[in-house]
Amino acid sequence: MSGLANLVVKHKKAILILFIAAAAVCAVLQSFVAVNYNMVDYLPPDAQSTKALEIMQEEFDTDMPNASVMVKGVSIEEALEYKQKLAEVSGVDSVMWLDDVVDLKEPIETADADTVEGYYKNENALYTVTIADGMEQEASEAIRDLIGEGNALAGESPDLATMQQATGAEVGNAMAILLPIIIAILILSSSSWIEPLLFILTIGISILINMGTNIFFGEVSFMTNSVSPILQLAVSLDYAIFLLHSFADNRKKYGDVNEAMRHAIKESASTIAASAATTLFGFLALTFMNFQIGADLGWNLAKGIILSFVTTMVFLPALTLCTFKLIDKTQHRRLMPNFKNVNKVFSKLAIPALILVILIVVPAFLGQGQTGFVYGNSSAAQASESGRAKEAIQEEFGQSTIMALLVPRGDVSKELKMGEEIEDLDHVTAVVSYANMVGTAFPPEFLGKDVTGQFYSDNYARIVVYTDTPAEGDQAFGVVEEITAVAQSYYGDTVYSVGESANLYDMKNVVQEDNQFVTILAVLAIFFVLLVTFKSGTLPFLLLLTIEAGIWINLAIPYFTGTSINFIGYLVLNTVQLGATVDYAILLTTTYMRKRKIMPQKEAMHQAMGDSFKSILVSAATLATAGFTLYATSSNPAVSDIGLLLGRGTLLSLFMVVCFLPALLKVFDKAIAKTTYKAGFLIDRSKEK
Repeated sequence: MSGLANLVVKHKKAILILFIAAAAVCAVLQSFVAVNYNMVDYLPPDAQSTKALEIMQEEFDTDMPNASVMVKGVSIEEALEYKQKLAEVSGVDSVMWLDDVVDLKEPIETADADTVEGYYKNENALYTVTIADGMEQEASEAIRDLIGEGNALAGESPDLATMQQATGAEVGNAMAILLPIIIAILILSSSSWIEPLLFILTIGISILINMGTNIFFGEVSFMTNSVSPILQLAVSLDYAIFLLHSFADNRKKYGDVNEAMRHAIKESASTIAASAATTLFGFLALTFMNFQIGADLGWNLAKGIILSFVTTMVFLPALTLCTFKLIDKTQHRRLMPNFKNVNKVFSKLAIPALILVILIVVPAFLGQGQTGFVYGNSSAAQASESGRAKEAIQEEFGQSTIMALLVPRGDVSKELKMGEEIEDLDHVTAVVSYANMVGTAFPPEFLGKDVTGQFYSDNYARIVVYTDTPAEGDQAFGVVEEITAVAQSYYGDTVYSVGESANLYDMKNVVQEDNQFVTILAVLAIFFVLLVTFKSGTLPFLLLLTIEAGIWINLAIPYFTGTSINFIGYLVLNTVQLGATVDYAILLTTTYMRKRKIMPQKEAMHQAMGDSFKSILVSAATLATAGFTLYATSSNPAVSDIGLLLGRGTLLSLFMVVCFLPALLKVFDKAIAKTTYKAGFLIDRSKEK
């Protein structure tokens, strides 16, 4: 690190110009990074939903229906006019209504009542609409303008449009709330009015560079776009704090600021690298998920941590050397207590905390494994216009979810028989196919593509199935399994299914495989870092138990309160809380081990807690604030759940480190001394007598 330190000191102005220019360029580039809001795109390539979508796009001119439009108080003739107008809206690929399933030349009273009421009821018309991919916002706005107030537009596509409109504004809102709070925390914990701005500027530049360099990925998920900047700020702010504190300490030893900075860079590098490594490995574990949203988020956050490390070790020293006079002029007395005797309070909580955790850790571990998951985005728009429209449609026409089956084309009679069997299943309200709409008497080849195009491609037949279940849940997934089983009894493994329920069912299966693997991988990676850091056969287990117990309690709360959480929140929290908050345990334990060489156990913990608690508190306050800000500002359930779990989890980790870990270190004091390389613990001879 001496070479880097000399480079920074010698070329500080050039470094400032380089980083600021890079940040400015990346600020422009990030506006060209596409944001993907479709979670289905992140399913593994071998998932049947992925293959089904590929077939649909290659073989058929139109996608799956993804919106419902209800127009109230219209006659049959007026409803047909609205259908024509809807079909003419830019971005609308197809519109399906009653005239597609019933011959309206015949008296409507002679048609099947259940079929009619699925499309026309109490003079209200319900249309099934397909909006083209990428046209969600434009088409949704145009449809709402066409149908006017009092009518309703709902479905996957309008929900997606709602998310697209909200996400960008919500990131800005979160930052607007978070930054003043973080600056206030930093002012309380620092001795200069200007230092917090240097911290924010340093990490802010690394965030801009990280977001701009996403241009090399082509696109990022909405999850990454929403969460990454805030998490990067929260978990890497410590790096800047460590370096400037080291610089302040070295200025007391060396009169020359350049020499003080050289020593600060060398002394703080290992601490910052160790802190970054634990977080980095936690994020990298996400990249091994089969569900590619993990890789998208994991690579972005890992890149952000590396950039924050580089920016802290290169840009911040250069910036500090150029502004140290301003730092000196803006000094103020420390506003936060020194916490030197804080262990007098925590020492009284250690044994009760140990007993409490022992009592609840097993139920928490079992409970977090039973937590219910939400996989879709339908709840994202509940408070929006799309959400209110969905409720209005359900009140009039009931619940309706659409699923399509793709089977090999060829035998119309087989399609008809299969459709009839599927229609007899519970919760299936209708089956729409060429066989039951046109019949088996007219071969498709005799009719025009305008009639057959929605049902047939060159190689596949498409059968659309309507159910009265929600998009997800045990009931919905059970119906998906039943429908698939019937189709496979006719066509074997050549059947593909697509639709919101089918896609979410695939997500559920992929996530169940990902969860355990990613968690184990993250634990093993952090264990390795702890093993290298402490060279101990005991401490890695104790520190992992401390943080993992906090994670289990955090994730078990939804189970014991009877609530479900978004599956991404669960997966991300498992790695982020471990990677980000194990630093608290490392800091306390490192300080304790150093003190333990020259002091008895009780005094060593007292001083270790006094020396490290302030840093732990500032870091935890920053991360918890970031989490709760995400929770408060995001309308997306996945982002909101990550925020709540992270905020609550950080506070639990703080409690576990300052209350539970000291008790563990006391109980296992002799074991730690025997299993740690060159532990060199001071032997308290008074206790041996």
